[in-house]
Amino acid sequence: MTAGSNDEATGQRRVLEEAERVELTVDSVAPGGHCVARLDGQVVFVRHALPGERVIAEVTELHRGFARADAVEILEASPDRVEQPCPWAKPGRCGGCDLQHVAPPAQLTWKATVVREQLTRLGGLTDAEVDALGVTVAALPGGPLGWRSRVRYAVDAAGRAGLLKHRSHEVVPIDWCRIAHPAIQHLPVLTPSGARWPDAEAVETVASTGGDVTVTAVAEGVATPVSGPERVREVAAGRDWTLPVGGFWQVHPAAADTLVAAVLDLLAPQPGESAWDLYGGAGLFAAALAGRVGPDARITLVESSAQGVDAARENLADLPRVEVVAARVETALARRRITGPVDLVVLDPPRSGAGAPVVRDVVAARPRAVAYVACDPAAFARDVRTFTELGWRLSALRGFDMFPMTQHVELVGLLLPPAAG
Repeated sequence: MTAGSNDEATGQRRVLEEAERVELTVDSVAPGGHCVARLDGQVVFVRHALPGERVIAEVTELHRGFARADAVEILEASPDRVEQPCPWAKPGRCGGCDLQHVAPPAQLTWKATVVREQLTRLGGLTDAEVDALGVTVAALPGGPLGWRSRVRYAVDAAGRAGLLKHRSHEVVPIDWCRIAHPAIQHLPVLTPSGARWPDAEAVETVASTGGDVTVTAVAEGVATPVSGPERVREVAAGRDWTLPVGGFWQVHPAAADTLVAAVLDLLAPQPGESAWDLYGGAGLFAAALAGRVGPDARITLVESSAQGVDAARENLADLPRVEVVAARVETALARRRITGPVDLVVLDPPRSGAGAPVVRDVVAARPRAVAYVACDPAAFARDVRTFTELGWRLSALRGFDMFPMTQHVELVGLLLPPAAG
């Protein structure tokens, strides 16, 4: 009996089993670095595959209504398939890179397809509305390898540092990470260098745009410096930034400047306009806006992380009209710690998105424009739906490949109120 066929004697569908190998014809891409296949009416999300391929896939997980699998043999390959540059980016090995088997130009198309699908399925936009946005994903300078400036290695029971398998806590003790910044690749952290970390649960590495390189060991949540400075310098938006080594910063060296340029271009700030920088971190967007609206305009940054608040207050100390509010964004809006009206808003929420209450409060402040910076297309699409239900529209959208070789994509959208042209 062929895999996935109905049992001829009983007429019942055969149940898949974990570790079973089945032949599949792969359909479209799906969020999360998978493609969709169907087997006897069952949905199978397949990693390491491409649309149109015929593969042998090994079932890795079973869930009610769907299964997950890895393509372990390619019977008919897509023209977009390439040999993975990293030997660890294969089934059962490191789970950090989702798309190393995909040619770089096709990775951009893959990500744009996911964005389009999320905007229609979760965002409630029509195909025509999405077509009008011209959804594309642009590559950043530097190529698809050697870009990641912050890498957290897990440590196994033998004290070896490595990276995790996909959807697993199992550590794969790799030789070196191909997407890591060259300065990180050369650090004596991984097993081939002879390094062992018997007392650590993780090892964190940083190679900043300012030239600092650090290694930190983490044990029971406590970070202990191993080498390099405890504070690093980043360079972006025409400024120097000083951050604690564990502070948040974009992991692609070109990301900060790319996002600033997109936000400023879409918002087109005018002298004297007021602005909110929500989920503002160290103040990247607040500083960029201050340079456009002028020294007398009011800018309010809201950040909940104590580390981020301290970094913002330190790095924006030369901008006296920038107020830093230490609070969760939803709390600051609901309790009127910040109040409208305001001219411009930058929303840069975590992966979970801003959420409907925040969107409603932003709309109530009557800004003339909102720039939404998103790292998750699904969360972005859900918030776009809330904006559109309140009469706003997604006027422009730009996608950036700030995480090459992975399924992640960064978006910057311009949302405008009903009165806007």
